[in-house]
Amino acid sequence: MTDRSDVQFWDRVADKYAARPIKDVAAYEAMLADVASRLSEADRVLEIGCGTGVTAIRLAPGVLQWKATDLSPEMLRIARGKPAPANLSFAMADAELAADGDSYDAICAFLILHLVRDLRTSLAAIRDRLKPGGLLLSKTYCFGDMNIVMRRAVLPALQTLGMVPPVTVLTLQQLRQAIVDAGFAIDTVRSFGRNRHSHYIVARRSS
Repeated sequence: MTDRSDVQFWDRVADKYAARPIKDVAAYEAMLADVASRLSEADRVLEIGCGTGVTAIRLAPGVLQWKATDLSPEMLRIARGKPAPANLSFAMADAELAADGDSYDAICAFLILHLVRDLRTSLAAIRDRLKPGGLLLSKTYCFGDMNIVMRRAVLPALQTLGMVPPVTVLTLQQLRQAIVDAGFAIDTVRSFGRNRHSHYIVARRSS
């Protein structure tokens, strides 16, 4: 269930977030290329936590339908203000309710699973809204694998200052196990670019 403070945080930073350049363009392009290679023109895709819609706008032309969701009205305002392909729609929803009962060939969760309040509930909701054999394509920060100073000093300080939202501190092993426990078979685990704590995972609904 959405926490009001999460919405307030992302609404507050939306304009600054939209203006921030991509840190590692080559890594971002490599991830997009891998995602696109796994999708087809017949696929219906749901994206959870779409932010300002940059990734959705890039990838939607390669599929039948792309529904991009976010819990922040301000993020969606910015996304809807951009030129977008006709098969792309934006809707307000959190990670547990984003699919509205529909079923999808693929669900994208980029930089969102470490932000949800209840990872297992969110993964279960994702699984239930995927068709059998459907793909979960995700990228997640595993703060639990960072050094102790970052985990216990820097991150809490940034949260106290309101510079970063609450996060779930996961290790890669914990993240993988949660995905498997939710009913997925993991196909790919890799990192793009210089950030070795940001993991791209492709998993398939087992049944």
